[in-house]
Amino acid sequence: MNFQSLIPWLLSHGIKIVLILVAAYLINRFLKIFVEKAIKKIIGDKIQEAERKRAETLISVFGGTLKFIIWIVALLMILPEFGINIAPILAGLGLVGLAVGMAARDIISDFISGLFILLEGQYCVGDKVKISGIEGVIQR
Repeated sequence: MNFQSLIPWLLSHGIKIVLILVAAYLINRFLKIFVEKAIKKIIGDKIQEAERKRAETLISVFGGTLKFIIWIVALLMILPEFGINIAPILAGLGLVGLAVGMAARDIISDFISGLFILLEGQYCVGDKVKISGIEGVIQR
C-alpha cells in the first residue's frame, strides 16, 4: 500500500471511523449524565450519607455496563471499515455466549443477586464488610 492509495481510503473510511468514535463518546457521556440524574431522582432529596453512597454505587454499576456495551458496538461498527466481516464473529460469539450461559448459571445467578443487593442498598461503595472471616472495603 503506497501513500497515493492511502489518501482515498482515509477520506472514505477514516472519516467514518472518527465519526463512530465521536458518536460513541458523546452517547457514552449523555447516558452517563442520564443515568446519574435518573438515579438521583429516584433516590430523591435524601441527603444522608447512606443514600449518597447507594447512588454512587448504582451510578458506577449502570454507567460501567452501558460504557462497555457502547464501546463494543462501536468496535463492531469500525471493524467492517477495515474490511473485516463481522457476521462470523457475531455468530461465533453467539455460540460462545450460549455455551457460557449454560455453563455459568451460578455466576449469572450470583451477578443478578449482587445487582439486587446493590439496588436494595445493603452494601455501598466505601462500606467496610466482613464476609466469611475476610474483611475489606467495597470498591468500584
